[in-house]
Amino acid sequence: MPDITPHRPPAPPLQRLLICLGVAALGLALYATMAGGPVPVVGQESQGAALAGVAFAMAAPLGWIRRQPWPVLAVLLAQTAGAAALGLRAEQIWPLLPAGHLLVGVVAATRAPRAGLAAAVVALAVQETVLQLALFRDGGWARVLAPGYLGLTTCLALAVLFAWLTGTSVRQRREYGEALRDQASAQAVTAERLRIARELHDMVAHSIGVIAIQAGAGSRVIGSEPEQARSALQAIEATSRETLRGLRHMLDLLRQTKPEREPSLERAPFAGLTDLDRLVSTTAEAGVQVEVRRRGEQRPLPTAVDQSAFRIIQESVTNVVRHAATQHCRATVDCRPRELLVEVVNDGPGRTATATANSGYGIRGMRERVALLGGSFTAGPRPEGGFRVTARLPLPPAAAAPTTSTVTTASTAEAP
Repeated sequence: MPDITPHRPPAPPLQRLLICLGVAALGLALYATMAGGPVPVVGQESQGAALAGVAFAMAAPLGWIRRQPWPVLAVLLAQTAGAAALGLRAEQIWPLLPAGHLLVGVVAATRAPRAGLAAAVVALAVQETVLQLALFRDGGWARVLAPGYLGLTTCLALAVLFAWLTGTSVRQRREYGEALRDQASAQAVTAERLRIARELHDMVAHSIGVIAIQAGAGSRVIGSEPEQARSALQAIEATSRETLRGLRHMLDLLRQTKPEREPSLERAPFAGLTDLDRLVSTTAEAGVQVEVRRRGEQRPLPTAVDQSAFRIIQESVTNVVRHAATQHCRATVDCRPRELLVEVVNDGPGRTATATANSGYGIRGMRERVALLGGSFTAGPRPEGGFRVTARLPLPPAAAAPTTSTVTTASTAEAP
């Protein structure tokens, strides 16, 4: 039968010590039961030494219980049958029975289910046959069918069953743990892929939107206002170079294959709220003025919250540039004791903004970011016109505690 764990590392010292103690205990028990008691000192030294050698030789295969449980079980069962065939009584070889039960449990725990079941059936068949033949030889059918010996037969069967069930339970618990670890690994891979997809979308969508706006404006004025067209081309070049740098950095992370340097977007120096000024500048070049309002006590934030808040603002502003048909929007960052509130509001036509909210990956990506952090997210048209995106990101206790402010506020004006 195939082994569930084909490669086994060396046994730890404690396990090797326990195996040696088990071999010694089985050898001593066999010596005591086969000798029928202490060996007489006078005239029996050589016979006692030979008996001890036989007993410990029979126990020696138990030393390979960890690596070769099936062969060890076969040897112990063969010894049990051979000793009975040589005329030894059942009470003289009884230590071989619990040793066989131990092997059944080990096989059931470390091998395939069929192997464990086969070990239990074979061990039960051999041990019951040896016991019944010994009883029949000592007293015939009357002894075999005696109530006390019927109970002994039942106890032997129950012992084999208990060993098999115990080993099966250990194997199932190990397989369940392995399945949980595999599932966690698969979920981590899926989460990493989604994180990469969101980062790529947010990084590229904003840049492409700015480039598209600048290219359109430049093409319209290239003949009449060459200086303005040149400025648009310069903005396109700067935005393209910045996006390429970000993409190269992300690809470098993904190409790392050494275990000690696994790519992690959480550790990567991606943009955060400190990059809002750069976002405002590039968006202004695309023709949309972004007013940034900071409220509350500005303090260091967890990396995941900082990056997600920036990406939410970036994606919202990108949607304004591409769909809202307005030249102004307002971004509010409110750092509260237990949460970070991010809000982006514009007063453009609501029709295109609503269509954007119901299609594409922008709104979906923002919602996923907020959900991963355990926050709440809303996006929809405003009753007075325009569109509002609101995200509430919870802050952990360490981040919620008051600390020294390290972020320079752009504006402290209250949002209406």
